[in-house]
Amino acid sequence: MGLPLQAVTLTPVQVGELNQKLADMRHNVNNQLSLITAAAEIATRKPDMAQRFLGNLIVQPQRIVEEIRRFSDEFERAFGITRD
Repeated sequence: MGLPLQAVTLTPVQVGELNQKLADMRHNVNNQLSLITAAAEIATRKPDMAQRFLGNLIVQPQRIVEEIRRFSDEFERAFGITRD
């Protein structure tokens, strides 16, 4: 991982934007985890309905990975971090 060689300065606006992106990521990941939890609870209580929710359940982990990757990319860009 390539870290900047000098101090990194962000403007208050940049900090605010980065904070908003973090808040958006947390919100989206929480929503996706809620969908996983709800599908698991329904499958436990009504096994006959499990197949109906399986498609939605399967895509949520990848959406979480994408949300984290998107924020990580923004974070690294803002602080000048590169991947070797």
